[in-house]
Amino acid sequence: MNSYPEFNLQDHSSFRGLKYPKFQHRVSLQPPTCNSPTRAVLGNMALSNGETPLEFTSFHNIIDGKPSRTQSTLCNPNPATLEELPQVPVSTIADVNKAVQAAQMAARPWATVLLKDRIAAIERFADALEAHLDSFAQMLTKEQGKPSTWARNEVNVCVMTLREFCKLPLPQDVVLEETPTRKVYSRYTPRGVVVGMVPWNFPLQTSFQKLAPAILTGNSFILKPSPHGPYCLLKVAELGQRFFPPGVLQALCGDDSLGPMLTEHPGIQLVSFTGSTRIGKKVMESCSKTMKRLTLELGGNDPAIVCADVDPVSVGTMIALIAFFNTGQICIAIKRVYVHEAVYDVVLATIVAFAQNAKIGLDEASFAGPLSNKPQFEVVKQLLASLESTGLTTFQTRNLPDVKGYFLPLTVVDNPPDNSPIVVEEQFGPILPVMKWSDEADVIRRANDTDTGLGASVWSRDMDQAQHIADQIEAGTVWINTHGEIGPKFPFAGLKESGFGLEMGAEGLKSFYNLQTMSAGTTCIFEAFLAPRS
Repeated sequence: MNSYPEFNLQDHSSFRGLKYPKFQHRVSLQPPTCNSPTRAVLGNMALSNGETPLEFTSFHNIIDGKPSRTQSTLCNPNPATLEELPQVPVSTIADVNKAVQAAQMAARPWATVLLKDRIAAIERFADALEAHLDSFAQMLTKEQGKPSTWARNEVNVCVMTLREFCKLPLPQDVVLEETPTRKVYSRYTPRGVVVGMVPWNFPLQTSFQKLAPAILTGNSFILKPSPHGPYCLLKVAELGQRFFPPGVLQALCGDDSLGPMLTEHPGIQLVSFTGSTRIGKKVMESCSKTMKRLTLELGGNDPAIVCADVDPVSVGTMIALIAFFNTGQICIAIKRVYVHEAVYDVVLATIVAFAQNAKIGLDEASFAGPLSNKPQFEVVKQLLASLESTGLTTFQTRNLPDVKGYFLPLTVVDNPPDNSPIVVEEQFGPILPVMKWSDEADVIRRANDTDTGLGASVWSRDMDQAQHIADQIEAGTVWINTHGEIGPKFPFAGLKESGFGLEMGAEGLKSFYNLQTMSAGTTCIFEAFLAPRS
């Protein structure tokens, strides 16, 4: 998304006041007898085992349980070979309206399904995804540029994500006051229609971090991929039709105009966005027009602080692996390294050796692949050119594949000034600045001297020192002796301009609910004002 044009809300005013069909409350999906309410909600979905393999040659929107074609299409190049991939849909406002209407019609009945049966459907979905692991991994390599080992790992993480979310405790009703004449309690109700807007760097993983909790908590979900990474996600929605009723899980693909159509649509209750801070601010502004709830997971410029007592070779190797994983295209990658002067030379040499000798390609032996798309390739190329023009000392990968793709060397920058662009800006690519420090208070100030606050890490054998430093870091997640480890059980949020709201963990599930206060009494306190006055 590059622009957010003005949007006419009259185009979908018909969704205001849309009536849901009546369904029996708390429908159970099992056993699926011919006349059971299960049939009204799921039809034969509960019986599908997903034996038929998906094909990955044609790609369509998924609207109201069916593939949906569009008049216009687009295609992306394979970032490693620049060969064209298949055509994908370009959605219009008509497609958006159809998907939102289907999601609205599905949301209420899906919310009445027993939790244990929603979990059973999600677990069957996880099994089917696992059975298609190789196919999804191969498509992910083609569209995003991950080497095959990392692509398979991402699909495995998605399977785990579905299963782990199903184990989380959902928020319960809380009695706030109970007397003989009145009971007041709070309860959580599903939002309704949720849109997940996911980036191109980890399209599968970020999508499942949104769709799993949304569907688990009784919402319907519309998946919107990045235009640079739509292929796997359209197939995710297609696979999901075997396990969820029409309208519960849908997918819309499009160009930069699709985002605003969704964020301003009055029939959508929650937008969950992962992407850059710049676009996140536009999403927030757009959602404000309909007072839409939203969560934002945005950019970061994560620091790693390395103390004097570490094993410099071990820590240097781990930092290099984390920083250059996925060719540096990770929001929570290490992007600035502050190394105590006592171990700086050895840590730097270890990181440099890792970068210089890393194998770049797509096979199982490769560590890093290409940049995922041409726009990001050009951004990182420009950063590399600026490094050369400023005369900073750099070290780079010795051997690159002799192909046409968006390949760039892993690059280490030796002790650049704190005000240099490579330190101040999030590079989102395979460039890593490494700086010295000697004073603890000063390095904490330098680490916090940023508008972002997504993640950070401290590396030390002295856990007391590490905790003392970590306590002063301004970031949503701080790791000690590791970095970037997230999962469904752990809340994830950014501070400063790195995010808004919260996702994952039991606390993150609440983002997909409305909090409602219910007050039930046998008398009304205002009755006293109706009594005659003496």
